[in-house]
Amino acid sequence: MHKQQVTNAEASSAYELRTPRISLETDVVLAPETRRMFEEAIGAMRHHKTIYTDWGFEAVDPMGRNMVLNLYGPPGTGKTLAAEAFAGTLERQYFHIGISELESKYVGETAKNITAAFKTAALEGAVIFFDEADTLLGARLSSVTQGIDNEINAMRSTLLMELERFDGIVIFATNFAKNYDSAFVSRIRYHIEFKLPDIEGRKLLWQRMLVPGVPLDEERDEIVARCAAASDGLSGREIRTVLRTAFPRALVECHSEPKVKWQHLETAIEDVRSANSNVGTSRKSAATNAISSMKNVDVGRQLLGLAE
Repeated sequence: MHKQQVTNAEASSAYELRTPRISLETDVVLAPETRRMFEEAIGAMRHHKTIYTDWGFEAVDPMGRNMVLNLYGPPGTGKTLAAEAFAGTLERQYFHIGISELESKYVGETAKNITAAFKTAALEGAVIFFDEADTLLGARLSSVTQGIDNEINAMRSTLLMELERFDGIVIFATNFAKNYDSAFVSRIRYHIEFKLPDIEGRKLLWQRMLVPGVPLDEERDEIVARCAAASDGLSGREIRTVLRTAFPRALVECHSEPKVKWQHLETAIEDVRSANSNVGTSRKSAATNAISSMKNVDVGRQLLGLAE
């Protein structure tokens, strides 16, 4: 992937400009409703002149020049991949802005970094993509007791202001959309949900990830069908983890003439399920914990790098 470093004379930091490797049409497995929402967003951009100039809608929606999307759903469902593919479909480069690029140990720098991100994206005509956006789009603090509380509010106010005046494309992605403040929700045009794949989605994922060069012990279609049925509740990322685990097992068993057998895939699926149950936080409890934690000022302090 071609990469270059872009600096902005007014910015206090640089962001990595990326060229998309993929597009929505051919490279991403999406549920029908999710794909429909992306198609509508693309249609709205391509027909912007007709709606806003020819039909005169700009008279009542002067801020309609930009496009803000929110991709939300469980981890591993393809939100980051879809953001890149969206930029690829539009033939635009993009900035992937994570929390680590925005946070600063210096008071006041996080708001400045947000401004720098928008300035750089506007300069390059690039899509700007904020990952883990729930940390950024939380509610302003109503009880301000310390200087850091003011900084958290300033950071969120800056983001609201930049969204209002930015003419380009902004994409947010989150696993915890319930944490968004209503002020941000109302400024997002398309909220696109990413769900865990259904049986048809899992079949497509298995077909894509079981690449033709993998030597299988039985017919490809039969293996795909069995894997799709057995992997109910797994995300696309977890299906990829299954294959990362299963392939070495086949080679360890017989490295001279390896064959990936159903038992390698089945046991790998069981291992992923076991890890989901016994290691880390479950999806349900993770969402509950995140909602609680966002009410705590410490989250904002951590974002700004000022937590002790």
